[in-house]
Amino acid sequence: MHDYQRPPTLYRYGIRGDLEQALSQGEFILRPTAQCLTLSFSQVWDRNLFDLFSADACLIIHNTEEFGERIHRAVQRTLPSWAGIDGAIEYGTRAALGAAFTKTPAEAQEREWQFAWRAMQANLSLNPVMIKIGSIEQFAELRDRDTYLA
Repeated sequence: MHDYQRPPTLYRYGIRGDLEQALSQGEFILRPTAQCLTLSFSQVWDRNLFDLFSADACLIIHNTEEFGERIHRAVQRTLPSWAGIDGAIEYGTRAALGAAFTKTPAEAQEREWQFAWRAMQANLSLNPVMIKIGSIEQFAELRDRDTYLA
């Protein structure tokens, strides 16, 4: 039995300029992985992840339900013949959600939560796609690695 409730907070480690665009415009790039387009976050604040992702900032999303619904609506508008789901990555065992949600035990420190979409018809291209969900400043913030989190 798996719990697919979104975690209360999501963290996206990256380059400050890209994350500023995500915060102010709601711009996110879906990337091809395992025959899906994906967008990944971490479920943890971990200073080591700044190094792992060559990041200088972290986008922290506090209202993950609102965020997730806006992400899924934007992808539905942009890619109407794609089906989406989000859930936790499983490390070292095949995930119930499939290959796109399965990673090696070595990657477990990432503690990922992933959004993924699969084409509902064959031959749709798997190229990166930018989506825009509008400003998320009312429920998200940017922090650098030295910001203390209680």
